[in-house]
Amino acid sequence: MKPRPVEEPAQQRGRAATLPLPHVVIVTGMSGAGKSQAAKCLEDLGYFCVDNLPPSLLPKFLELFSSGGNLRRVALVLDIRGEEMFGDLLGQLRLLDNAGLAYRVVFLDASDEVLVRRYSETRRKHPLADRGRIVDSIVAERHELKPLRDVADVIIDTSALTLSALKERLAHAADAAAESGVLTVSIIAFGYKFGVPLDADLVFDSRFLVNPNYVDELRPFTGAHPAVIAYLQADKDVRAFEHELYRFVDFLIPRFLREGKAHLTIAIGCTGGRHRSVYLAGALGDHLRSDRVRAFVELRDAQR
Repeated sequence: MKPRPVEEPAQQRGRAATLPLPHVVIVTGMSGAGKSQAAKCLEDLGYFCVDNLPPSLLPKFLELFSSGGNLRRVALVLDIRGEEMFGDLLGQLRLLDNAGLAYRVVFLDASDEVLVRRYSETRRKHPLADRGRIVDSIVAERHELKPLRDVADVIIDTSALTLSALKERLAHAADAAAESGVLTVSIIAFGYKFGVPLDADLVFDSRFLVNPNYVDELRPFTGAHPAVIAYLQADKDVRAFEHELYRFVDFLIPRFLREGKAHLTIAIGCTGGRHRSVYLAGALGDHLRSDRVRAFVELRDAQR
């Protein structure tokens, strides 16, 4: 289980449990993690996007939109260009908290290897290029952005996301900002051989369970195929694990809601991300969906 920063309940920390219109999403994160693409996705979702607004203008900007007008969906995309301006962002977010202005912070991240490859392919200059090699710039930026990542409401790992998958994840994050008293849960089925998702709040390892990959007639299918489902459901350890998984998550959900959390990312892994994790992610999604929980399943590595 990945630790998350401890926050006060929503009603005590100024970010209202009931989020009034307009719906405000603040997108930030690592350079090269996809903020420009995120802005395009949010525009497609009906958001009015502002790129690289100086943080000092945030309170006045959001106050303007909260007081009325026709715009009801606002997205602000902020990055580390102009370090002095960006460095005040945490302070400005505290002012928004104190003023009771509702917002959600979405932090885009990616693995160092992916970021290095993206910069090498595009030949773009990193904003912190004066720190040395590309990898040195990435390490320095990750260190500087850690306090902001720690307070983000939603973290999205774009390392293996297609543009359509990024748009879907952003839509889930936006829904979390718009609907009070409802928890949006993203369930990611992944393969450990391809790396653990960086944005996971909870990680469950299913590699100890019986593996359909070793059954010749099941190997070509994924955990969503009826034959694989029947094979796994027939195993007593799979059934016992499902029972304990549901019991643990059912214990957490109402407590996350009480704390004011709007979005939760659960990652379930197996070796290749094709069979056991896919089955468990789908089953957990079916189990969780209710009037208070919106569950979405992402099969990250199922087609690899």
